[in-house]
Amino acid sequence: MRKPLWLLCLALFAGHELDAVAQSEWRLLYGLRHLDPALGQALFIALHVPLAAALIWLTGHSRPAVRRNSQRLLAGFTVVHAGLHFNLREHPLYLFDSPLSQTLIFACGAAGLLYLIADLGRQAASPHTD
Repeated sequence: MRKPLWLLCLALFAGHELDAVAQSEWRLLYGLRHLDPALGQALFIALHVPLAAALIWLTGHSRPAVRRNSQRLLAGFTVVHAGLHFNLREHPLYLFDSPLSQTLIFACGAAGLLYLIADLGRQAASPHTD
């Protein structure tokens, strides 16, 4: 059950990142919010390239411990990320109000949480396997 939850979490996160461009998420981020909109959008997209490369490399790493810890870290981030979006929902520049945006954000956080529960439960049951 862990692998389908991980893949769902990752797919929902990727979908959210596409939606984040459409919803001008960079306008909510320190360091990008005061830039010209075209520059802010370009930097937001450009910065995701090395982040995505690192994510793909780490979460698919050949060393099981690196892979497992990276997957846990991203899954944990999706839970925190959903909380951040929940707290930002009243911000005047927050545009993630559509059912699609809400589903991508909160389903991703839920999938991340379920993945962590399943993974940590698996580790408790058999701590020496991957």
